[in-house]
Amino acid sequence: MQQRIAILGSTGSIGQSTLEVVDHLNSRCRVVGLAAGSRVGELARQAHQYNPACVAIADSSRFTELSEALGGQCTVLNGERGLVQLVEQSDCDCVVAAIVGAAGLPATLRAVELGKTVALANKETLVVAGSIIMPLARRTEANLIPIDSEHSAIYQAMHAGRKCEVRKVYLTASGGPFRTTAVEEMENATLQDALNHPTWSMGPKITLDSATMMNKALEIVEAKWLFDLQPEQIEVVIHPESIIHSLVEFCDGSVVAQLGTPDMRTPIQYAITYPERLPGCCKPLDLVHIGRMNFHAPDFEKFSALRLGYEAARRGGTAGAVLSAANETAVELFRAGGIRFGEIVEINKQVLEQHEFVPEPTIAQLFAADQWARNEVKQCLTC
Repeated sequence: MQQRIAILGSTGSIGQSTLEVVDHLNSRCRVVGLAAGSRVGELARQAHQYNPACVAIADSSRFTELSEALGGQCTVLNGERGLVQLVEQSDCDCVVAAIVGAAGLPATLRAVELGKTVALANKETLVVAGSIIMPLARRTEANLIPIDSEHSAIYQAMHAGRKCEVRKVYLTASGGPFRTTAVEEMENATLQDALNHPTWSMGPKITLDSATMMNKALEIVEAKWLFDLQPEQIEVVIHPESIIHSLVEFCDGSVVAQLGTPDMRTPIQYAITYPERLPGCCKPLDLVHIGRMNFHAPDFEKFSALRLGYEAARRGGTAGAVLSAANETAVELFRAGGIRFGEIVEINKQVLEQHEFVPEPTIAQLFAADQWARNEVKQCLTC
């Protein structure tokens, strides 16, 4: 049966990898919707190639440019509302949620409301609104399948037993570019240094989050909501080779792991074709060539972002929204040269400590907490 796919964030790293998977799967998939932030040229090229029913551009100022480039070929939508309309109008079975940050939340929320399959690459969706999204998904019977390599691994490994039999999950982490770097040197790292990831090819935001290990902090919160876990059931393990993507430990002592080459096309294809497994397009794993794999406990003093992740997971409520928004803003400031690398996590900590916590927020309160955190980061710079 042909899968009709809408890709939110089609011009980014995950979006482009998704299109490679679509090409590989050939007639098994059809792209019916494409959305991007502001990259009009690339989005228009994709639209010409895949001929979707709808395209959307989040940056409303680029709407006319995109419309002219497509010349009436398909419906063109714009702004945050346009992303939501694309989910509503594209007649898709599966929404690939790959817009980085909280910007993708409204459209993803709408996909869940409509009971669609959501291939979730945007971890911020659950970090910000897991307390709302997961109960909603159960009511609408929407199927959330993670694309994050770690959460995809846990999702797959959990099929080896029942949820009540899970004792613990282990999120593996490469350690990023600063795993062996001295703290003083890391705190004054350049943008180029921080973007030099040793094993994964990702977009700049996720790569920088890997360098601070804030990506793993956010994944702790995401795992709590996605798999209905207590924070004490989630452990982080440094695994530099990025071959074991995560593990699940069951009550009988069995540990089930998912392994594979570090290539995002594997979890993307798994999410799109689930529950089927089809021949993949990635290089097969060669354990003999790898020879050995290493594992270390994380350094919580050096990578203090992990503590913030556990705190946000324990508190729930608005804590995840505040942490995610503060981090997005701090990362943007670092990329613009406004702060040092070492200030990113410190600012996140300060904002999380200062926020007015709401334990059972509405979606409006979550958006308000997000906006407050972004403003508060900028206030921190003037203190």
